Amino acid sequence: MEWTRYRFLSLWALPAPPAAVYAELERVEDYPRWWRQVREVNRLGDTTGIVRIRSFLPYDITFTARERRRAPAAGVLEIAMTGDIEGWAGWTVTAGGPGTLARYEQVVEVRKPLLRRFAVVGRPLFRANHRLMMRAGRRGLAARLEAV
Repeated sequence: MEWTRYRFLSLWALPAPPAAVYAELERVEDYPRWWRQVREVNRLGDTTGIVRIRSFLPYDITFTARERRRAPAAGVLEIAMTGDIEGWAGWTVTAGGPGTLARYEQVVEVRKPLLRRFAVVGRPLFRANHRLMMRAGRRGLAARLEAV
């Protein structure tokens, strides 16, 4: 097992039509308004930006996000990431029940020295930290969609 490699999958059931969910997810610079763990997004251009996140554990992760795929008709948004984490992440937005199912997938290699140093003993904590962040993100986006 590669202790610094992570694969995450989160499914968010949201109370809004897919087009509304997609529209919110593609406005990455607005994430800090509804997702408190996304501390900062600074656009460098139309398809690139620097993102800083921090969840429950006391460390920041900073990475450059570069758009890899944007397909509104398919409900797909994907980015490549370099920096403290390297890999890719993506959303797939589809109709689900009375609203939308947003599927988030992420495959990354941790590059931040502190996290690499504690990779073996910290892995369960890092995974729990990610779950807490994703739970808060779903709640924040659901509240934002209900307010619109």
